[in-house]
Order: sequence, then C-alpha cells, then structure tokens
Amino acid sequence: MNTSEQQGLVWDLPVRIGHWLLVACFATAWLTGESEERRLIHVYAGGLMLGVVSFRLLWGFIGSPHALFGDFVRGPRTVIDYLQSLFSKQPRHFIGHNPAGGWAVMALLTLVLLGSVSGWLNYQELGGEWAEELHEATANMLLAVVAAHLCGVLVSCAVHRENLVHSMLTGMKRAPAENAIINARPVAALMLLVWAVTLAWLLGR
Repeated sequence: MNTSEQQGLVWDLPVRIGHWLLVACFATAWLTGESEERRLIHVYAGGLMLGVVSFRLLWGFIGSPHALFGDFVRGPRTVIDYLQSLFSKQPRHFIGHNPAGGWAVMALLTLVLLGSVSGWLNYQELGGEWAEELHEATANMLLAVVAAHLCGVLVSCAVHRENLVHSMLTGMKRAPAENAIINARPVAALMLLVWAVTLAWLLGR
C-alpha cells in the first residue's frame, strides 16, 4: 500500500465522543431554546456542552498527539497559505486538523463556553439583561461557525478525497504509520462522559 493511502488511528475516543456530543447537544439546545416546557432539557443540553468543552480544553494540553492545541492551532500566515493551496494542484494535507479547521475548533470551543456560562446565569436569574443578550448572540454566532465548519468539511473532503465524517466516527484517517496513535484512550473517554453528565446534572438542579 502506498504511504499516502495508509489508514491509521488519528482521532482518539475523547475527541470523537466529545465532537458528536456537541453536535447532538447543540441541535437539542437550539430546538428547545424558545420552549418554556422544554427549558430543563435546554439547560441539560447546555450543561453537557459545557462539560465537553471544559474537558476538551484540558485535553488540548494532555491528550493524544493530534488532540493537542499545539498540533493544530497555527498563525494567520499558515492558515492563508493552506487556503491558497486548496486552489493548487497539490493542496497541503494535514493528518490532524488543518490550520483553518483549527481556528474553527477554537471558535467553537470559545462560543460554546460563553454560551453555556451565560445560559446558566440566565437560568439562575443572575446575569440580567447582558447575560441574556450574550447568550443569544453566542448562539447565533455558533450557528454561523457551525455552518462555516460544515462548508469547510465538504471542501476538504472534495479536495483531499477523504471522508472526514467517517474519520470522526472511526478515528481512522490517511496517515503514515509513524503518525498514527496507538491508543484510543477509552478511560479518558469514560471520564469525559462521567464529568459531562455530572456537570449537566449539577447545573440543572
């Protein structure tokens, strides 16, 4: 098999589970945001998102190689060079998040953090009007970033001929053997789930 065609484990379980939990919880929170009857569901969804993001922030420093912020958070020049390469015959390929995707990840984490905290302040009637406005603004910005992220995924799939959705489900991606991870970190994934559920329960009380 050619090196460029080799499949290796790139995304560990905490990254994958956290990703899909955020997808499900954001959809749930968006659909229940205007319903008084489903307010508690909205709060639990936000609590789970806060749990996932707080764990992911820690995991960005102590996680597996491709989960580390140092692996995918790059400067503006690198992001611009990557985007320009998409229009060339040899677009740059990254094993983990590409530079543009790295910025999208950081934007998503930041907005989820702001939205979850401001939402909890609203739920506790502690933040006043500014917290309500911040919560609504971050929700709208988050929707825009999600849309941009989805467009980026579609473009990357087409340009690099990779199924990134499948990769985020299985953890497997085109990568030389020396760049693959050898452990999916199942214990850390369990810790993520316990932490997120516990935090959501505490915030919803």
